[in-house]
Parts: sequence; C-alpha cells; structure tokens
Amino acid sequence: MHDIIIEQQQGRIDAVLAKENLGYSRSKITDWLNNGQILVNQKKVKQSYKVNKGDIIVITPPKVQATTIEPEAIPLNIVYEDDDLLVVNKPQGMVVHPSAGHSSGTLVNALLHHAPLSTINGEFRPGIVHRIDRDTSGLLMVAKNDTAHQALSAQLKAHKNQRIYYALVRGEFKENSGTVNAPIARHKIDRKKQAIVSDGKPAVTHFEVVQRYVGYTLLKVRLETGRTHQIRVHMTYIGHPIVGDPVYGNAPKMPNVTLHGQLLHAKTLSLMQPTTQAELTFDSPLPVYFQQALDTLTPLYE
Repeated sequence: MHDIIIEQQQGRIDAVLAKENLGYSRSKITDWLNNGQILVNQKKVKQSYKVNKGDIIVITPPKVQATTIEPEAIPLNIVYEDDDLLVVNKPQGMVVHPSAGHSSGTLVNALLHHAPLSTINGEFRPGIVHRIDRDTSGLLMVAKNDTAHQALSAQLKAHKNQRIYYALVRGEFKENSGTVNAPIARHKIDRKKQAIVSDGKPAVTHFEVVQRYVGYTLLKVRLETGRTHQIRVHMTYIGHPIVGDPVYGNAPKMPNVTLHGQLLHAKTLSLMQPTTQAELTFDSPLPVYFQQALDTLTPLYE
C-alpha cells in the first residue's frame, strides 16, 4: 500500500502517479484507477481527475497471484546480470515463453529457476521485454523488476537499442547494403504466418553484406522496428529467404548440411542500464552449427 499527499504536484492523476517512481507503468495505474484500487480522499476517481493540494491518494495494489509456471533447472548461457536485468544467449530450438503446446522447457521456465522476474507482461511472459523465434538463436534482455522492464520497453519503443542479427540467405547480392521498408501484418489466410500487407504495421530492416558465397550471402541485419518474424518476412520479400527457414524459405535445403531451423542469430545487443544509465553492448559468436554451414560454402572473392 502507498499513501501520497499532494503538495506541489499538478495535473491528471495518472500522469502525476507515473512520475512518482513507484515502479508501476502508467497503463497499470490506469487499470487500478478503473478498478478502485487507487482512491483519492477515499473515493474512486477517473484517470482524467486533476489533483488538488491536500489530496490523499491511497494505492492498494492487487495481491500478486502465484504463477503456475514451473521453474525448471535448465542450463542458461547468461552473458550479463545485475539487479535489474539479465542478458541471455538463447539456443536455437528453445521457446521463449510458455504458450499452447509449450508449457515447459521454455526460457521463462529456466529464468524463474534462476531469478525473480518482472510482472508487467503477465503470468506467462514474466521478464520478457522482447522475443526471438524458437529457431532463432542469440541475445535477449530480460527484466528482473517492473521498473527495469518499463525502462527497457521505453528504450525499444524509442529505437534506442541496437539489435544486430547475422543471417545466411539464398542468392547473391549486387549491392553492399540496403533497407527494406515494407509493412507487416498477420497473413490473411494462414494465420500462423506474417506477410507484407499494405495496411500492416510499419517495418524497417537494414542489411549489409558481410561475406559473399556461391549462391549464398551472409548478411548483417539491423532492426529498426521489431515486428513478428520481421527479418524472415523481409528477406523472403526481396527474394533472398533465410537458409533453413521452414515457414518462409520455400527453397531446397543446403547440400551436405542438416539444419533444424533458420540460420538467423541475434548477435549484438546494446541497451542502457535502467538504474545507472550506463550504455552496455553485448556480442555473441555464431553458433557452431551456423559456422559449420558457412564452412561448406565457396566464398566469392572480389
């Protein structure tokens, strides 16, 4: 429970409380106002209520229900950890959070065994600020408390994070770099897929050639936005599907190589530490199977 007496604060109650550094998001404050868990002078008010000097605000957060997700002692490759966050190098094949058909063995199951997580994303996605696909490997930031989660989410929304992926795609590029700017939304027929849709959400992907091979190209890809399956959809859209992609690839498998998903790796991640404001950058090597696939290819030298 929190008691706040209005002295010099001014404005709408939701904005005032959001500035009080209580560790709650503005959307959560709005929900609590609507549910009567925030009272002003013992009365329920709307989020548009403007505070007055002497107002007594009492916040009674709902009791946190115990999660039904079972913590599991699954090994984690933790790249960085402090009191606010973790950076984890997720292996290919691991689902990020529980969902229908994946109630155990997920990254969240493993994380809950390791440390407490933020609650902003609800019961089944605690701590998860952003996701990568099951068969995409690489770096993820995870929030350990709600204040950190809110700060990291704001960084993502403001495009202040750098997220760089390496992808092996089919075909050879004439250009050395480029940008794909094409809106993405759920496929109108196959609801499990995403697609380029004229009225979809804006999606921007920047790419740069790292190495050319006969019939293939290794790209460094930078996300400006973070739509579901964005890199996979955009690469297919420009005629260079990611090698091993079972959903968007639509191309033969690599000869002499057994793949278990797309060759897409979240290699570099930068963020601002929520408490200290220090700029942190992390890098992870390509997985062994990714490097082995590259070793089977013939480089093109210019």
